[in-house]
Amino acid sequence: MGGVVTAIIAIASLNYLSKQLYSTDTVLKTEISNSHSDTNGKAAQAIAAFDAQSLVLPGTPVIPSQVTVNTIPYVAPGVGGLTPGEIAIAHQAWLYFQRNWHKETGLVNSVDGFTSVTMWDQAAAIAALVTARELNFVSITEFDLKMSKMLETLASLSLYKGELPNKVYNSQTLIPVNYGQIEKKAEIGWSAIDVGRMAIWLKIVGAKYPHLQPKTEAVWHHWHVQRLTKGGQMYGTSVIQGKEQYNQEGRLGYENYAAYGLKLWGLDVNEALDYQSDVAFVNIYGKGVPYDERNYENSGANNYVLSEPYILDGIETGFQVLPKAYSDRVLAAQEARYHTTKQLTAVTEDNLDRPPYFVYSSLFVNGEAWATITQNQGKHNDLRFLSAKAAIGWHVLYNNAYTRQLFDFVHTNLKSDNKGWYSGFYESLQQPNTSITANNNGLILESLLYKHVGKPLTVWAGVKSGRSAAKKSP
Repeated sequence: MGGVVTAIIAIASLNYLSKQLYSTDTVLKTEISNSHSDTNGKAAQAIAAFDAQSLVLPGTPVIPSQVTVNTIPYVAPGVGGLTPGEIAIAHQAWLYFQRNWHKETGLVNSVDGFTSVTMWDQAAAIAALVTARELNFVSITEFDLKMSKMLETLASLSLYKGELPNKVYNSQTLIPVNYGQIEKKAEIGWSAIDVGRMAIWLKIVGAKYPHLQPKTEAVWHHWHVQRLTKGGQMYGTSVIQGKEQYNQEGRLGYENYAAYGLKLWGLDVNEALDYQSDVAFVNIYGKGVPYDERNYENSGANNYVLSEPYILDGIETGFQVLPKAYSDRVLAAQEARYHTTKQLTAVTEDNLDRPPYFVYSSLFVNGEAWATITQNQGKHNDLRFLSAKAAIGWHVLYNNAYTRQLFDFVHTNLKSDNKGWYSGFYESLQQPNTSITANNNGLILESLLYKHVGKPLTVWAGVKSGRSAAKKSP
């Protein structure tokens, strides 16, 4: 009975939304079309009005029969599947890593020219190097030398409390540091989500290049991983006023993706892998988008809905972690926003070229649609941007008319001067977000590798889940 009531409410809400959107459609679309070039923000205001009206709770759920269909909607024609234009895009992205590689350590700057790196971004560098090898941008000898150096460094890093990688390192000196403070040693805790992504790429490298497997395993066994999980959940640490905080980490999307990496190494992450226990749905532009009910108000953590975890899951695992139906909805809502507002939309988190320097550009977060916020809930909707990595990632996965527009926009508007690809294009400012990062360029490269090989990357590499690989404390 409750399900019927919910369905009736959802239908009524959708009908109301449709009438409301229709009644304001002419006025708002006229303002948008007449004001994209003005300096008074009329276009942004008109789009914001549509965005506010697009939200309806509760949303249309994904039904069980939809969850079971995890087929990839687009599979490339195999080796040689990239077009000359796509090869050129990959070459441009590879420029970032050529500029930001430290040959003495094998680590790569997270942001162009700034000697700081996280495990998440170093995993992006591993993905970039693998792509460069498979596309013949580097020789086998150069690949082996660079990958070996990188892995040897990761297997000997100074660890937070001797346990796990610090959240940030100086990529040149290898000193554990705080964000933005690269000269002073600081142990600030570890991120289970960052380690989870690194875990996936250690498995890909070890499986695809067996002569490197001893080095990938040496990295994992350098870490004391038992505190990464508890009760089937992932845990991370932070140091606040000198005291360590140990908290469950992750919300729907990144939680499941990172947990998959830890599962590959035999850790118990069954609760973190469960994509149903805390999921709810919100209708955004008529599409039932999945979100995590654990928001900032009831759990102390933000429940961002972002493009990137779904793209990573698709190209790396073939939607073995999250239902493809969830990904379909996340993309469909962004396309529906475009059809209503004529604003190309591909949102996710990334660096900015201005304060606050990093934001989570979300479809939905903490009860609000299309909010762009910082980790500390500072709102910056004026800095929402079309993400280059999201645009290209969505296109290689779905290859439809809308994703082709996204792809072409990036190719035309976001090429830097021999430094890689800019992170995105600001909606309100109508100019590039000129931040240039390892994660943006790394995700672009691995997306094109997925298209090149025609398979999810763990499948292509032959990754198999291990039993227990946790290292015990001495």
